[in-house]
Amino acid sequence: MAERQVSWAATEPPPSGYLPPRELPHSTPVFAALPPRPFYREPHPITTGAVISGLAATALWFALFGSLGDALGSYAWWTIGAAAVAWAVALLLAVLGDRGVAVGVAVASGFGLSIALFFVTLRWYHSLDWPLW
Repeated sequence: MAERQVSWAATEPPPSGYLPPRELPHSTPVFAALPPRPFYREPHPITTGAVISGLAATALWFALFGSLGDALGSYAWWTIGAAAVAWAVALLLAVLGDRGVAVGVAVASGFGLSIALFFVTLRWYHSLDWPLW
């Protein structure tokens, strides 16, 4: 259908669908006859308690594995290994388990890994020697 560039003439009615039907009185609501709109809910909502439990479990996980290292290099390698396992668990939890715990595990493991690699970078900057080799 071609686009009109001019306004509708006063004698020519607008096409159907432009104006509401004239038989409806203005006092009744327009949507009263329609069924109520559906509302959608998440089947497995993420709760705060689940996220906090994932954060706490991962913090304990990183504390246990970080304490196995006796120097910065071994601490960093233990932390990298713990982060890899934590991310695998978070992926498994996101697919099969509680997604709130998976979010907590992923956030805490990313934070713990970034702390370890911050110290590695700091040592590398000051000594000009990569501490992970």
